[in-house]
Amino acid sequence: MLDKVLRIGLLYDFYGALLTDKQQRCLEMHYLNDDSLGEIARANAVSRQAVYDILRRAEQILEDYELKLGLVERFKEEQAAIHSIYGCIDSLSDEERKIPQIKLALEILQGLINREEET
Repeated sequence: MLDKVLRIGLLYDFYGALLTDKQQRCLEMHYLNDDSLGEIARANAVSRQAVYDILRRAEQILEDYELKLGLVERFKEEQAAIHSIYGCIDSLSDEERKIPQIKLALEILQGLINREEET
């Protein structure tokens, strides 16, 4: 269940703006605020079944966007690259870190980190 929550959260970060306002609201209430279907239904003046249907449809839409666009997978690959670079740099001596190519790698890494922090 936690894996699903994390996956939907990540998909929502990338594609949430493409959902309807009601879909966004329901997903936020359910996954971010941990509200029950009943609580969401009362807040939106709809039935629990309607909330369930909205959530399932929104989840499917997010999965479809990822299947077509692959932004989450690309993000994960970039994160793996960042960790790989960190591992390489951590294994170098202080003298080796002064090498121009290493300095360039650090600049590239810093750019990736800054971009990640902005999202």
